[in-house]
Amino acid sequence: MDNPLVKVDPGLFIWTIAVFLLLAYLLRKFAWQPLLKALEERQKTIAAALENAREAREQLEKAQANAAQVMAQARSEAEAFLVQARNDANALRQELRDKAAAEAATITANAEKQIQRETAKAVETIRKEAVELSVAIASKLIRRQVSAQDQEALLRESVKEIGQAGN
Repeated sequence: MDNPLVKVDPGLFIWTIAVFLLLAYLLRKFAWQPLLKALEERQKTIAAALENAREAREQLEKAQANAAQVMAQARSEAEAFLVQARNDANALRQELRDKAAAEAATITANAEKQIQRETAKAVETIRKEAVELSVAIASKLIRRQVSAQDQEALLRESVKEIGQAGN
């Protein structure tokens, strides 16, 4: 049982080594170098992508910090605006109340003056009628007719007496 695969043959051994070395050289030149270059380029691309991702994350964090700051500033401005609006509304409300109170006081004062004028007019009318009635009664009592001049003098005198009695 002599197996040719198990037998050592120096010629086959040399040819196997030569073919192996030639194949290793060809693989190194045409396959290994381009493969290493592709791996290096891939490694550089991955490193660049990682660096870009890190920069993007930093920019995102800065943008988020700026957004938070802007939101906080917007909230504070909105709160200040609301406080100012409330203060303005309260001031306007108070101004309108004061204006309404002043108008009411003016209307009341005018009404009181009008009432006083009307009262004085009514009192004067009543006094004149009372004097005329008194004159009419007195003339009936005396049975004589009083002249217009007498009536006017009597009217003035009665008005003075009534005025002094009213004060």
